[in-house]
Amino acid sequence: MDGAGSEQQQGTVTCGSWIRRPENVNWVVFGSSGSRDFTSSSSSSVLTIFSFDPKTTSLSSTPLATYVFEEVEGDPVSIAVHPSGDDLVCSTSNGGCKLFELFGQESNAKLLARESAPLQGIGPQNCLAFSVDGSKLATGGLDGHMRILEWPSLSIILDEPKAHKSVRDMDFSLDSEFLASTSTDGSATIWKTEDGVPVTTLTRNSDEKIELCCFSKDGTKPFLFCTVQKGNKALTAVWDISTWKKIGHKRLLKKSAAVMSVSKDGKYLALGSKDGDICVVEVKKMEVCHWSKRLHLGTCIATLDFCPTERVVLTTSTEWGAVVTKLNVPADWKEWQIYMMLLGLFLASAVAFYIFFEKSDNFWNFPLGRNQPARPEFGAFLKDSQPSDDRNIWGPVDM
Repeated sequence: MDGAGSEQQQGTVTCGSWIRRPENVNWVVFGSSGSRDFTSSSSSSVLTIFSFDPKTTSLSSTPLATYVFEEVEGDPVSIAVHPSGDDLVCSTSNGGCKLFELFGQESNAKLLARESAPLQGIGPQNCLAFSVDGSKLATGGLDGHMRILEWPSLSIILDEPKAHKSVRDMDFSLDSEFLASTSTDGSATIWKTEDGVPVTTLTRNSDEKIELCCFSKDGTKPFLFCTVQKGNKALTAVWDISTWKKIGHKRLLKKSAAVMSVSKDGKYLALGSKDGDICVVEVKKMEVCHWSKRLHLGTCIATLDFCPTERVVLTTSTEWGAVVTKLNVPADWKEWQIYMMLLGLFLASAVAFYIFFEKSDNFWNFPLGRNQPARPEFGAFLKDSQPSDDRNIWGPVDM
């Protein structure tokens, strides 16, 4: 079950994400730190966008658009893309967060940077996330500061400086009602996104540390997946969000996870290890259906993100750059394939009816009365009815 169809992009990539564009086109954005090669003409940190070819599972050889950070801003730390695909937010190591607007098509793509007062000077953010409906932006700081803001107005909903020791991970629920966040001290908090009020803190044993969190996205019974370190055991646990009680756990990756992600349709859950492996789990069965071992050999995976429309994942690490990997999972039905299947079923039903009508005597050969007509010819159904002088076979009719 090793990975298939991998494409690697070299460089000191610190973060990355998919960008969904109109007409099911997908691009990729990377944040890269300054070059360590002192012979290079430039050592500035950059934000670059590449196109993706689903037929070859590969990225374009040259970027569609590039933004060069000023030296005082530092290196990109984390990035989030709005569900519309038109806006990006990037956190830097020395400044705060920088907002970007994405314009144009593949031939003329442009990144326009703009400043935002609520996000200036807030320090490096370990986590950035947009809500599924795109109405909110959440930030989780290295200093433990949690924020939830309205989008695009950036009006503050939550501003909690001491939410965590240091924010480790965060994720919005499918209905955008809840935000889950985890701390480097092993705790996890659930927030109400409408008003920023904490709903609960997930219960755990004294020897357990909750590390990563991810809501289910399949639209059925909602769950919260969390990776839990219990001594030397790495577990993936599930909480029911109607009661916020843990309902079970399973060993999937069988080693400590560095990052976790769920596919846009909620069918698959992916885990990336601290030594470069990834596994993909079918959520319905909670069984591993794909392994890519040594994908980022010996290096912690920093980014793990599902392609919005293809069974492909994006991974990044500082040592091996970015890799896009096609998953060994059953192919999804395309829309045109579903319509063709329905058309085929309709035609098959019509043919079966015709054969049944023409060949099956058992249906028509009931015992006939003296004046009862025999089986009608199929052509009789196709001809227009004609006036007849025959007497009424049903007998006289009372008026």
